Amino acid sequence: MSLLDLAPVVPVVVIDDLETAVPMARALVAGGLPVIEVTLRTAPALEAVARIAAEVPDAVIGTGTVRTADDVTASIKAGAKFLVSPGTTPALTTALLASGVPFLPGAATASEVLALAEQGITEMKFFPAEAAGGLPYLKALSGPVPEVRFCPTGGIRLETAPAYLALPNVGCVGGTWLTPADALASRDFARVEKLAAQAAALR
Repeated sequence: MSLLDLAPVVPVVVIDDLETAVPMARALVAGGLPVIEVTLRTAPALEAVARIAAEVPDAVIGTGTVRTADDVTASIKAGAKFLVSPGTTPALTTALLASGVPFLPGAATASEVLALAEQGITEMKFFPAEAAGGLPYLKALSGPVPEVRFCPTGGIRLETAPAYLALPNVGCVGGTWLTPADALASRDFARVEKLAAQAAALR
């Protein structure tokens, strides 16, 4: 099954405190969102992925903010089951294709979408979704490249997610609202589970 079809919303998570990683992942899975993207923006990120992979077997854990071939290698070594990039370069695309795991390369323009489609890639991250044109832009892309499906991420909220999910070329959306920094800091994992359940009910 496609990564885009596993859940309507992919939580995009920033881990500052390693000790929150496993209980956060358990809360997201319990709420109905098994696909979790941990961004490589913080020092504990890769260790967080490793812990979640080892201790939360029902989670489909991956990494985001993958920018280099080294990021690809380190992510897979940590246990990532998928990779997400904010954009693409020829070198990064080569590394993603060679990774052996599902991936969502970032694209924000028609030219970037076509460049990836030329290499047989038909599932992508549309980022930054709201800033790059949002719903109207994705609707426009469905005409010339109907075979490409997206996970739009960036600026999407619970209230706006349904409109994205209704588009024929959108499989899921990415969201940061599911793991608020204050909820993680206060260890309020019940709140995280509740937010996950709300998002899981969108489909």
